[in-house]
Amino acid sequence: MGEKGSKLTQKATDVCEQVVRDLAPMGEVTQRKMFGGYGIFESSAMFALVDPQGEVYLKANDSNRARFENTGAERHGRMPYFKVPMEVLGDADLLRDWAEDSIAVAHVSRKK
Repeated sequence: MGEKGSKLTQKATDVCEQVVRDLAPMGEVTQRKMFGGYGIFESSAMFALVDPQGEVYLKANDSNRARFENTGAERHGRMPYFKVPMEVLGDADLLRDWAEDSIAVAHVSRKK
């Protein structure tokens, strides 16, 4: 999530809790502290992360990567996660739409 030695911040906690609340209607959405940030899971499959600065990233593969690239979203290092645009984070319905694709990606990745 973060760089080695990154510390969990209150901002990351607040953002994570809001995202989990927004996505709760989608199923069993949970969070877990990881590497100075949070992993966000649906039915035990990690589909999102929140870094120590409170930035939210969703999992991508060939099926949904263009959506992120078309917005100029940054990739999270070498991981297959892309930063969620602020306009998406600010709209719970739109966030659920984007997250739905990332949840599917996470479940497919888990089966491999």
